[in-house]
Order: sequence, then C-alpha cells, then structure tokens
Amino acid sequence: MGFVFGGAFIVAALVLSTIVFPFWNLIREDVFEEVVILNNDQGTCYVETKDMIPKKIQKCELQTGDKVTIKFGRGLA
Repeated sequence: MGFVFGGAFIVAALVLSTIVFPFWNLIREDVFEEVVILNNDQGTCYVETKDMIPKKIQKCELQTGDKVTIKFGRGLA
C-alpha cells in the first residue's frame, strides 16, 4: 500500500513540476544591452531597455546621456 501511495505521490509531483510550475521559469536568461542613462537621481540611474521595462542602477556615478552596458534577467525589472 505504501509503495502505491509513494508512486502516486511521485507521479503527481512530476505532473505539477512540469505542467503547473515549470522549473525552468525560475531560471531567467541573462540579457546584455547597451543603453543610455536617462536620468541620475542622487546616485540612482534610470535606463530603458528594448523590452520597455525601465531599469534602475544603484550607486551610479554616470551622467545623463552616458552609454553603458547592463545585464539583467529577461522579463525582470
């Protein structure tokens, strides 16, 4: 009886992990993009990327208009 329950539990876990919540959704692809600093507000720079999601750069010493290459996870702010 325990073997059947254990097997059913494993099958249910596999179905949930592949259909309902795929593990690979936790692993984001890294994107590198050259962007222009739009604004520097007291050490926090703001840029806009091709995915149209604004990004913040903390402890930024760059000036408005400077070009920089940033790395971010696809679909993340």
